[in-house]
Amino acid sequence: MLRTTAARTRTGRAGPAAWAGLAVLALPTVLLGLDLTVLHLALPSLAADLRPSAAQELWIVDAYGFMIAGFLVTMGTLGDRIGRRRLLMIGGAAFVAASVPAAYAPTPETLIAARAALGVAGATLMPSTLALISTLFTDPRQRALAIGLWATFFAGGMAAGPLVGGALLEYFWWGAAFLLAVPVIGAMLALAPLLLPEYRAPHAGRLDLASVALSLAAVLPVVYAVKHAAAEGLDATVPAAAAAGAVVTAVFVRRQRRLTDPLLDVSLFRNPAFGTALAMMLAGLVGVGGTMLLTTRHLQIIEGLPPLEAGLWFGPPALAMVLSSTAAPVLTRWVRPGFVVSGVLALSSTGYLLLGTAAPGGGPVPVVTAFTLVYLGLGAIAALGTDLVVGAAPPERAGSAAALSETVQELGLAAGIALMGSLSAAVYGARMGPGAHSLSDLAAADGTPEGVPERAEEAFTAGMNAAGWTGAALVLTLAAASAVALRRIGTRP
Repeated sequence: MLRTTAARTRTGRAGPAAWAGLAVLALPTVLLGLDLTVLHLALPSLAADLRPSAAQELWIVDAYGFMIAGFLVTMGTLGDRIGRRRLLMIGGAAFVAASVPAAYAPTPETLIAARAALGVAGATLMPSTLALISTLFTDPRQRALAIGLWATFFAGGMAAGPLVGGALLEYFWWGAAFLLAVPVIGAMLALAPLLLPEYRAPHAGRLDLASVALSLAAVLPVVYAVKHAAAEGLDATVPAAAAAGAVVTAVFVRRQRRLTDPLLDVSLFRNPAFGTALAMMLAGLVGVGGTMLLTTRHLQIIEGLPPLEAGLWFGPPALAMVLSSTAAPVLTRWVRPGFVVSGVLALSSTGYLLLGTAAPGGGPVPVVTAFTLVYLGLGAIAALGTDLVVGAAPPERAGSAAALSETVQELGLAAGIALMGSLSAAVYGARMGPGAHSLSDLAAADGTPEGVPERAEEAFTAGMNAAGWTGAALVLTLAAASAVALRRIGTRP
């Protein structure tokens, strides 16, 4: 077993063994990113096979991300207590166990349940990978680079999801996307004991089960409110569920302040950079999640591209994200992090503006160009935001801090899919009139561009325009707020 001291040189900087450990952590990280987006291009094929309702289709996409968001805080703290590597390996085995029934699901309900189980298993993997990076790399400069690479792995997996899904659909059925976990996690389980150190927080107390229940009761009503608004529209249920979540959150925070060894160390929020980075990632990921869903639908349904060709169009956005997530930490050696984030987000806002002005019949180039600029902002947010959050926490709380970072990112992506998707759907429904078929129904009836009436294409584009303008306003506001809130954080030596 590799021990932490063996992974470092005499100067205290990480040696080759630590970077080899980072390569092992890349395996589950890329897989988790893939699982968030690999189904986007598979949805038409999946819908034609399982025939889910509109609400079920949203749950198939979102159940995974929402369950991760609900369990991340618990799993991050659990890893600090029982061992981060141990939890990583347990979660990996559970992820494979849930992937097989998802691949062969005979009904929408079975697939939703399997996706939810994958989310719970994924919640054990995400904070463990990020917390183990803080164990492997204690030098701030190396840690920033390692977290930037970690963000590249995750974002690259997200960006590659449509491409991988398209390639699989070219030769296999939609369920093959879930079987990717078997060889990837298998390799991780074989290499982790050799290349990853174990870390358990010293003097860690027992897991407070009441806090676990409260954390779930705080998140799930908010999740339900977002899902209900997306599927049924805004009614009295939405504010009631959101209010219930807020009340339980207050109770949860009060309990954490009283516990000697809390599930979540709320004192971390006293660091302004910590809270600002979390808010930045949450708001930024809302726009990205919705934009990805709309872009994949535009390419596959409006443009009528086959899955593999549609997936290839996601190559430029993936490259932009990799460039941003690796370059942003390096730029902070000369430019303050707040200004780096603000500048990249301002550039990213032009992508949303392009979506807001897209016209029917414009082809894939304008939409893909817009999405490439959107992804440019995602790379910087993921890399710098995560480093600010994890770097603000003491080593024994790294798992908890990593869990919070991942919670807001997952919740932001899932909420973006639900909120931007519902906004687009509302505009589409208003343009098409009562009783009109959804775009997915039209595509399932005839898989060619000619099968989608011109009126439906114009209605979908109008919905995408509305989402684009909303995203532009959100990101520009976020850019200004980041420059102000993070202005006191200096460059790295």
